[in-house]
Amino acid sequence: MGKCADESVGIIGEMSRSVISKIMSGEFPVYSYMYTLRQFRRINCVKDEEIDDFVNSVAGKNLSIRDLDLLAHGYFKGGEEFREQIKSGKVLWGLKRMKETVPQSTDCTELERGMLRDLEATQKYMQRITCKCKDTRYKTNSFYAQANLLTGGIIKQMESFGRALEEFHDRSRQT
Repeated sequence: MGKCADESVGIIGEMSRSVISKIMSGEFPVYSYMYTLRQFRRINCVKDEEIDDFVNSVAGKNLSIRDLDLLAHGYFKGGEEFREQIKSGKVLWGLKRMKETVPQSTDCTELERGMLRDLEATQKYMQRITCKCKDTRYKTNSFYAQANLLTGGIIKQMESFGRALEEFHDRSRQT
């Protein structure tokens, strides 16, 4: 087993059943757990119960990874008032508050902001589909026939999509 496989088993081993459930159902992105919440666990010694409370408070609200990152920083590094507001379901209040404190980039054009939103949505849906493909509850022939057509079209685009994304990533790294 390679390093990535060993690390993913370790990641799953450190997640609670509640968090795994939210990730597997597509209500919370695994990316946000791996690259945001894990930092708080490891560096700031945040307890598992606090991670569970945060995930349960924000899961299923169709928040972007950027929004989840902002909320997590406010939740784990902010005051008790902020944490209580999020726990009580006032996620949009928390998000608005965090966006007010984080300077918005006015350097981006509308075209660039649109591209960033598209990249964020692509990342979100790639993660969701990756998890959903493993679900064994799909049964009907109608579903499989339609899924086959759609996945075939996606697979045909993957090589050119991957190449374009790699070129764009390299170009963006140079700035």
